[in-house]
Amino acid sequence: MKHKFGIGERVYFTASNVSRPAAGGVYQVIRLLPTDGDDCQYRIKSSSEAFERVAKESQLQVC
Repeated sequence: MKHKFGIGERVYFTASNVSRPAAGGVYQVIRLLPTDGDDCQYRIKSSSEAFERVAKESQLQVC
């Protein structure tokens, strides 16, 4: 599978996991990760957080 977003691209993250809530908002793609089933994965970072998150492509939108 080919990743839709590239490194350095700004994306809007929407958290979908109710058991582990996460702050939605604008993030930057830090790294492309291997796919998880039929969904590409990314390491993303918000300028307002000190840590990175892992997000599936289905949770991301173009800013």
